[in-house]
Amino acid sequence: MSSSWPSQPPSPSRSERSREFLVSADLYVSNAANATLRKPPALHDSKKVKEKSSWLTLARGSATTGHWRPALCKLTEEGKRCLLNIYVDESILFQTLYIHLVNHTDIRQADTSLFFRKNCLGIYSSHTQRWGQTASTEPVYLQFANPEACNMWLALLRSYSVTEIYGHWMYPEDGGSYRMWRQVEVVVIQARNLGNPKPLDCNVNESSSEPDPIDLDVSCEINLNSITCGRTTVKKCIGSPDWHEGFTFSDLPPFDNLEVIVCREKKMFKPTALGSVCINLMNFKRGELIDGWFPVLRSGPLATDIQVGDIRLKITVDEEIILPSHAYQSLLDTYNTRNFLDWMTDFEKRLKLKTVVPQLIAIGVAQNNLVEKVQELAWREVDGTSSSHQTLFRGNTILTKVMEACMNWYGKAFLEASIGTVLRKLCAERVAIEVDPMRSGGKITAKDVERNVELLIHWCREFWNQIYSVRTECPYEMRRLFETIRKLVERRYNADNAPENRDLQWQSVSAFCFLRFIVPAILHPHLFGLCPGLPSVPVQRSLTLIAKVIQSLANLNATVQKEEFMRGLKDFLRESVPAMVDYILVVSTPSDIYASPSSTGDAGRHERLGIMKAMRERQMGSSRSKLDSEAIPVLPHLLDMPRHLAIITSAVIRNSREFMASPPSEDDRPLREFCSKCFEVEGLALQRVSHIASSIAGQQPYPSENWQSSTLPTTASSNSTPQQPQPQSGRKSSRPSTAPSPIDSSFRSLPPDLDMTAPLSPNNKGSQRRLRHLKSTSTDSIPTRENFSPGSILRPDDLSPDLYDDRKARKGLLRNILRR
Repeated sequence: MSSSWPSQPPSPSRSERSREFLVSADLYVSNAANATLRKPPALHDSKKVKEKSSWLTLARGSATTGHWRPALCKLTEEGKRCLLNIYVDESILFQTLYIHLVNHTDIRQADTSLFFRKNCLGIYSSHTQRWGQTASTEPVYLQFANPEACNMWLALLRSYSVTEIYGHWMYPEDGGSYRMWRQVEVVVIQARNLGNPKPLDCNVNESSSEPDPIDLDVSCEINLNSITCGRTTVKKCIGSPDWHEGFTFSDLPPFDNLEVIVCREKKMFKPTALGSVCINLMNFKRGELIDGWFPVLRSGPLATDIQVGDIRLKITVDEEIILPSHAYQSLLDTYNTRNFLDWMTDFEKRLKLKTVVPQLIAIGVAQNNLVEKVQELAWREVDGTSSSHQTLFRGNTILTKVMEACMNWYGKAFLEASIGTVLRKLCAERVAIEVDPMRSGGKITAKDVERNVELLIHWCREFWNQIYSVRTECPYEMRRLFETIRKLVERRYNADNAPENRDLQWQSVSAFCFLRFIVPAILHPHLFGLCPGLPSVPVQRSLTLIAKVIQSLANLNATVQKEEFMRGLKDFLRESVPAMVDYILVVSTPSDIYASPSSTGDAGRHERLGIMKAMRERQMGSSRSKLDSEAIPVLPHLLDMPRHLAIITSAVIRNSREFMASPPSEDDRPLREFCSKCFEVEGLALQRVSHIASSIAGQQPYPSENWQSSTLPTTASSNSTPQQPQPQSGRKSSRPSTAPSPIDSSFRSLPPDLDMTAPLSPNNKGSQRRLRHLKSTSTDSIPTRENFSPGSILRPDDLSPDLYDDRKARKGLLRNILRR
């Protein structure tokens, strides 16, 4: 072993080891790291398909940059230390990670698009937090066998990591003042004029001619803090590709910039960067959707930038302070006085708030009453509705919306088992089916139509056979909900034994299981994580025809096809109706007869129970503080009740100001009480943050004059082309404005009247003035000149007094707050 390598950590004696956990996983090894390892043994009898180049596949792969190898992971607890040893080829120690030194936010799930593999975990540790055969700081990516194992090891590793807690020396009974949570959502929609270079300051109106389209194969790479977090699929286009691909990066560490790199793909060559978009996330108001066109730039001669196109992005930045759980107790008591679906109704109708449905679902799952609450609403809607049986469950009501949310929550694995494999096979084979002569413009003959109908029947059978074969794997919670719907409809509409109501009990279940779950996943598989990216137009047409047939089958109607060219499907529909009735009966019967098999064997179950027991002991241990214990996600759904309540609180505050200013009435009394509780939590958060600010600033009073002196760059509307923000000279802002920084006291935010539909222009040297402040938990509690006080200042640096010079702290803090 080379002397330049770090010394391998000594193996502890058996008496020092408290616990050990083992798991088999696939390890991503880059080409540089793979060169130091011996090659894996060749399996001549293996039938594994060779990976193709990215330009040939549905999505851009990673075959050119690294390989996946089987690995054995052993997590060892040694007193206060925790080591994760990763072995390849069963005996070669690849790396040792010091988990007890890794930050909580540096252990998170990797986006599926990064490697186009599911159940991947990323560990982003520095060179001082690991030992390896090579001095590398590359992230460690592990793929687990199933979602349960991935979630379990994510929670287990985080239970040994360092939680991001601020104010450790304050509120010792809680272990600190608060912790932080961050999330960035990005939707890459489309691009235009790619490959047509022009000066950045060129006026579009100066030239009346359209730019010449260029034939390109392009993809996008999304970076956060200079780390690649996601990739789009490769689109073959002529200058204007359409992606419509969304990415959610959650549990993030402090971030600065979001960079979207547009890459050009060429056959047999490594992708090259066509240009990039660099966006300063500190300029974004938290919790609000930004939709706009961003210029794609590349470096030009003489240190100038050249614009090579535009890309349309939707971006939402969230950042929340999470208090200890007891701070939300009063809010939770008010929340529990009603069915959470009634709160959802008030949020949507009175506050125009529709983004907290996942948080409401998570709270219901955590309280173990989600199914009962939905059943209660189903009883009310079926018994109290005046709708006919033909329109029952067809509209967008609160019940149908929450049923969709429940199916998406519980049924991901069931959906994958039902249509995932067959759907990806159809996309990979680029199956193009067209049975309508009018759509083809007369280009297909009668024989072609007949042949395509047979092809359509073949793929409909493939889909239906797979759907039917996994009917017993429907989750227990979904079965209970479907059973409630079926029995309610049967009780109300089948009492008179009318012929038109004979199949209504089955059709009511299919109105949820198929109309709102399986069929939408066939139509839009990329939105359900079933395939990478939007399918091509011919494949989309094939999926549309298949979805139409499957929905007809779910309606138990074999004569619904009115088009002449679809009459060949009648035989398939008629012979499949009995199987559909049996399918609906199975998925709506939560009895032992149709109990779903366990996804893991007895050994896996024993291992899972052992890990959950160890984590419970660690959470309840006397050495862990309240904030530290609550940061460990609760299995199996990785729940975090204080985080869910904090997100709801911030969202309600952002959307309730107009409502709270309106005249009160008796009908809105519960919602006003709930909003008041949210403002109480907000006030407590402000108090805790201001205490840290006062402690760091040494109780220095804040001046009341000239506190607004700052430069405000101009902005562009969402319909114009926004420009990239001007890099600041002299210093680098290392943190967004809604969190304290342990290394820099810089902070920045925007006034409420600033149009943030686009980033700031780099060419504008305007002298407008803006308010400098530290943001609150809702990101909207902006202090005005009249109520400006030390108590309203938010997000100071949170450094321990023994590590921070008081004089420098006061000087740096005030300089960044006031910026004279």
